[in-house]
Amino acid sequence: MALAQRQVTVQEGPLYRTEGSHITLWCKVSGYQGPSEQKFQWSIYLPSAPEREVQIVSTVDPSFPYAIYTQRVRSRGIYVERVQGDAVLLHITELQDRDAGEYECHTPNTDERYFGSYSAKTTLLVIADTLSASMVPQVLTRDEGEAVELICEVSKSTIQHTHLSVGWYCLQGAGESHAEEVLTLSKDFVLRPGPSYMQRFLMGDVRLNKVGNTTYKLFIGGVKPSDQGQLYCEAAEWIEDPDETWKDISRKQTGRTSLVVMSQGRDLSVDIAAAESSLSEGDTLQLICMVRAQKNSNRHFQVLWFLSGVEVARVDPHGVLIWEEEHEERAKLGQLRAFKQSNAVYVLTIYEVRLKDNGTYHCSVSEVKTPGDFHSIQTNLSSSIQVNVKPIGLGLHVTLRSRIATVTYGQSFELVCQVSANYTLDEVPVSVGWHFQPNPPTGHNHELVRVFPGGTVAWGTAQPHLQGKAQLMKAYNSFRLHIHNAAAADEGTYQCEVDVWRRNTLPLGQAAATATSNAVGIKVVLPESKLQVATQESSVEIAGGADTAIECRIVFAQNNSQFAVTWYLLPPHPANATPLQIVRASYRSVLEYGAEFSSPAQQSRFLSLRVSSNVFWLRILSADPRDQGRYYCVVEEWLWLVDGWYKLGERASGRTTLEFQLPGRELQLEKTNLSISVREGEEVTLHCLLHGAHLPTTHLSATWFREKERGHIRPLLTLHRDGAIEYPGDSLAGRLHLRRPAAGDFSLTLHDVEKDDAGLYHCQVQEWQQQSEGKKWSLQALARSGYTQLTTIPAESTVLSRICSSPPLLNFILYLPLVLILLLALAVFCRYFKSRKSKKGNITGNQLMELDGDGGAKKI
Repeated sequence: MALAQRQVTVQEGPLYRTEGSHITLWCKVSGYQGPSEQKFQWSIYLPSAPEREVQIVSTVDPSFPYAIYTQRVRSRGIYVERVQGDAVLLHITELQDRDAGEYECHTPNTDERYFGSYSAKTTLLVIADTLSASMVPQVLTRDEGEAVELICEVSKSTIQHTHLSVGWYCLQGAGESHAEEVLTLSKDFVLRPGPSYMQRFLMGDVRLNKVGNTTYKLFIGGVKPSDQGQLYCEAAEWIEDPDETWKDISRKQTGRTSLVVMSQGRDLSVDIAAAESSLSEGDTLQLICMVRAQKNSNRHFQVLWFLSGVEVARVDPHGVLIWEEEHEERAKLGQLRAFKQSNAVYVLTIYEVRLKDNGTYHCSVSEVKTPGDFHSIQTNLSSSIQVNVKPIGLGLHVTLRSRIATVTYGQSFELVCQVSANYTLDEVPVSVGWHFQPNPPTGHNHELVRVFPGGTVAWGTAQPHLQGKAQLMKAYNSFRLHIHNAAAADEGTYQCEVDVWRRNTLPLGQAAATATSNAVGIKVVLPESKLQVATQESSVEIAGGADTAIECRIVFAQNNSQFAVTWYLLPPHPANATPLQIVRASYRSVLEYGAEFSSPAQQSRFLSLRVSSNVFWLRILSADPRDQGRYYCVVEEWLWLVDGWYKLGERASGRTTLEFQLPGRELQLEKTNLSISVREGEEVTLHCLLHGAHLPTTHLSATWFREKERGHIRPLLTLHRDGAIEYPGDSLAGRLHLRRPAAGDFSLTLHDVEKDDAGLYHCQVQEWQQQSEGKKWSLQALARSGYTQLTTIPAESTVLSRICSSPPLLNFILYLPLVLILLLALAVFCRYFKSRKSKKGNITGNQLMELDGDGGAKKI
């Protein structure tokens, strides 16, 4: 039967997307064998290095991303969404300029053999977001039946061919979910009215006109109370992808215009008043909105507060207060308050007013039929009141600077906080706070220290070590922070904050003026590492069973450095094999063995030794052919600097190739290649048969290997010549059984086969001989078997397995016989009881009779 050809397809490119946008790329695979849920891996080839693969994200391997993508993947700035088992979407939530490149979607093989394509590529280009949309925010008051016009300016300067869509929306009620479409000009230049405006659009009362290249004008004739709300314009830029679909690559919303529609012939009137309209920074502003209407207490009103045409807050008919987003923080701090005093009086209070509270205030009152109704019966707008806030601390501005931005460990640095104002620091009470954001950032700034107006110094707890090595100084109009002996913990971003106080509010109260400086980054760098390690290539040839040593030599390093040495082995096969860590000796001489060398037998054969101040050895005892490959070391240079040990750098040595003097004779080992399929949960035997006899003075050893995807070959177990069996640290020891070699049979049985047991298996057998008593063993002959390809098949779902996997069904089958027996016993008991009762009734209900001698009967 012909196998289907595997095919991976990815979204056709090139794709153009704007910086900062959320993009998706789809990828799917077809014609595959194996599980229905396929694995996907995404990589990128950057324009600066088009031949180098940079791994981004994988559906199965959390360690797959390269370092530059790790944080974005962890925070789900980049993630893979599985649409179905064989199709995914790559999401990049906030596209960056550096994300441009050629993207590759790769699906690891699950087929019996390689046939078809396993990856596909597409190109993504990141362009600047040039779309802009603006509309002057204002408050428009119209009588019912009048017309209103709104102008939206939309422009773009994208080089690529793109289309624009422009639409108007009306927000009604308290939440964003009540936005209703008024009229939209689509990217295909088609006008589309919202459902509530369809009839008026057909009658020509709702129109859109384009005036010039960038101006779009919305006209609404005969406004109604239902048109009242916050109107805004939204523009979108669209581009046609190679697959002939259109994609919106940018969207922009304008500010909002408040439209108030006043119904005719109503009795509602609204006034506004202020306790005081001319204030200084820090004073309290109180505004009162008064509603006058007949039978006021039985009616329902919604009150909106506006500052310079922009909504500040609203109080619904229930008295529930809703702040606009930009005012929520001040309200939480207790600086803003609005409430319904009665059905006729509404109050807005601003404590500690700021300069941005300057402007024109008015209130709008809408009457609704029921408290939950969003459509008003009538609306009226108060007159406006001008509020002026006079500044204290006029012209206060703070600048932070440093003479150097990069500091070497142990050096000192100084930060200067320069204050500019129309007064000197000696004329007013001033406090200064120094803030710090470490590198990498922790989410919020830490206060290092604060100097209060009276000279009191309060040190923060974030960097306690600073108190002993920092100096604080004050000059004419500046503050200085001098830090001695820079350490790694001092690296980060610094800011200073200056507060000017009113004399009558000290020591408590709100500062009259506050200014925060720019951020200055300080980078603390380690001394330059001068470490040099010998990089010459070399080779060592030994006989099997002999001892050997691999050398690692430091050519140059600083006198007071300490070294950590890690030894690696590059196996001879495959060519792209991953280096295996043998052992790492830290700068404190603590040993840590790699996974493949963690067994006691391996640890006793591979020894890390320091033979002089600059020479390290890897000793290999009783080497055998498994140890062949290229060995090298990685040396790390560590140095004590101010507050701890720091790694200055690392260097890798040249490769030393370990080769064996192979014997001229080869063992007669079965070399037939096989392919075996076995069902999960069953057992399988992999054959390794040695033909012919061997001398009684020789001993045999054998090692079984498994090769999984991407050519990673790992030993499963080793039978040593003394009969001991060694398992690697991650072995399947509990499920493996090796036959004893009396008849040259080294076959391996694998119990309870699992899905991950699939792979390519082979064995290697060596013959050893001891020349004389007490001498080392030498390798006389060796051979490698043929390969066995093991494929696993999912376990069948039998009736018994279905019963055992369903507790309700299992309980039913177990308890059914017991219930039937109980019912049968009850039926027998009832029948017996009924029979006894019947017999008793016959005896007591009739006269007892006995036979006389003549065969007659007589009564007793």
